[in-house]
Amino acid sequence: MKPTSDTRKPYGGSSRALIIALDVGTTFSGVSYALLEPGEVPKIHGVTRFPGQEHVAGNSKIPSVMYYDRHGRVMAAGAEADNASIISQAEDEEWIKTELFKLRLRPKSMKLKMNGMRLSPLPRHKTSVDVFGDFLAYLFRCTKSFIIDTHANGQTLWHHVETSIEFVLSHPNGWEGAQQTKMRRAAVYGGLIPDTDEGRARIRFVTEGEASLHACVQSGLAADNPSRHGFLVADAGGGTLDISSYAVRGTNPLVIEEVAPPDCIFAGSVFVSRRAREFLEEKLKGSKYGTSDSIDHITKRFDETTKRLFRDKKDLQFVPFGSPLDKDLSVGIRGGQLKLEGTQVAEFFEPSVQAAITSIKAQVDASQGMIKSVWLVGGFAASPWLFAQLQERLAPLKITVSRPDSQTSKAVADGALGFYCDHHVSARMSKFMYGVEYLREYDPNDPEHHSRKDRLCELPSGPRLLPDAFDCILARCVKVKESTVFSRKYCTELTNLSTLSVFEVEIWCYRGGDTIPQWILRHAEDYSTLCVVRADLSLLSGSAEPKHGKNGKTYWTIVFSVEIHFGLTEFKARIKWNDNVSVFFSYMCHVNCGNIRERSSSM
Repeated sequence: MKPTSDTRKPYGGSSRALIIALDVGTTFSGVSYALLEPGEVPKIHGVTRFPGQEHVAGNSKIPSVMYYDRHGRVMAAGAEADNASIISQAEDEEWIKTELFKLRLRPKSMKLKMNGMRLSPLPRHKTSVDVFGDFLAYLFRCTKSFIIDTHANGQTLWHHVETSIEFVLSHPNGWEGAQQTKMRRAAVYGGLIPDTDEGRARIRFVTEGEASLHACVQSGLAADNPSRHGFLVADAGGGTLDISSYAVRGTNPLVIEEVAPPDCIFAGSVFVSRRAREFLEEKLKGSKYGTSDSIDHITKRFDETTKRLFRDKKDLQFVPFGSPLDKDLSVGIRGGQLKLEGTQVAEFFEPSVQAAITSIKAQVDASQGMIKSVWLVGGFAASPWLFAQLQERLAPLKITVSRPDSQTSKAVADGALGFYCDHHVSARMSKFMYGVEYLREYDPNDPEHHSRKDRLCELPSGPRLLPDAFDCILARCVKVKESTVFSRKYCTELTNLSTLSVFEVEIWCYRGGDTIPQWILRHAEDYSTLCVVRADLSLLSGSAEPKHGKNGKTYWTIVFSVEIHFGLTEFKARIKWNDNVSVFFSYMCHVNCGNIRERSSSM
């Protein structure tokens, strides 16, 4: 099997197009793009020059950092924010440094063990979406400048495509519809797209795990994987470790399917640094190097040197941070270097390594032992210690661990474009259980029903029903093809047809395991609203036939379907109806809210 670049099909569009993939990471970010020419095979380029990095040739990553002034204006970002003069000016003018802002978008269901870590404060009058949008705007401006400067007739080229640019935004495996909505709002705020249906349609999403898979395929790793075996892609980044498991189902064309629900854990390299900082605070307490500024500087130097090079816990480790005159033997500082035991540095890594091993083993079990190899990508993948520990601890399971030859840190941005151009994954595994609320007929002999009898309601036709019943449309760990549509029919009884113009259905997500729950526990952590599907069903009022219910009250029965597309990287749902249908299936809980129009609803 050849690498994807050798087998990628020519672009079939009728006019030139530009696709930009923006990888906003917890600690570092990057951009890749592809100019699509009709009849030509797309080629992926990386943005390798950013402001503040002119002296570093070919560097494709910049820090995910920004400085704001007291009025909430961006004063510096990316590599520029690391410049000594900028840091000095920021201190003099009391600018606000904003970093790790991506973590603020995390789902509530993903618990973040801070271990003493605090996220930097948001600038005045800014939300997490605004900050994310400001950084997207910065990356977009850098990309525009790079393309104009490096391509022949760059200004003309940009003018030709700028109103139709499509964007691929990558996000951790654990991000869901709510996070995608926030990212799309951030793209509008940052000026990437207009706030219109057409503008929002120019944003696509891909998980970091699936983007990393496409990057591995582009480097030819799929060619070495027997089709009967599964493989796992571990994207080890600054904040999250994204674990995705796949198997090759066809080679011409290349077809890949997920074989286990993807996982996402907070075990990235930033947590190694935070544990190191905690240790340094205690170790240097009472020393002149124990001030907050000194510890910040030593931790930064640990990040840039010791953490990246650490490979053997038997060796002493040194953090170079000062001049030859810096010395305090009582805390292990000599000649501007802090001495650390190798075993201690290994302890900084251990929670992240253990979390990775636990997650990988869970994926192996979920795939029924199909997984035989792990591909390690992402910025944290460059750590010799992480790589060696995964190899050593997975060897007893006869699982090999390898890294692509190309820059692992570029995997997500390049792979996001591979996802757009090649789209190799044809089926995905459902991570959770999805369904809707309906009204269950009351059984006075059921103790659970009896305990809920204070919530009984009675429909016009007579039956006594209980709300909050859960109807599962898709169970967990089910393989879903992209083309598969899950549909369920419901009916509701209305005493006023005017409510049809404000019809709304909630799609619920249950995260509590593999057993289908009977009821929706609205305030429990395992339950959440995935999205709300809205439609204007007023067209049905003309064909609905009035009926006479209990006590002679007039009512109308409305039948509709809820259709859900789970097999895509972006969840989509819609309400479907037919004005000639009169078959009863089950009762749907009806929620009234503001005026809406008929349309598909996507998250």
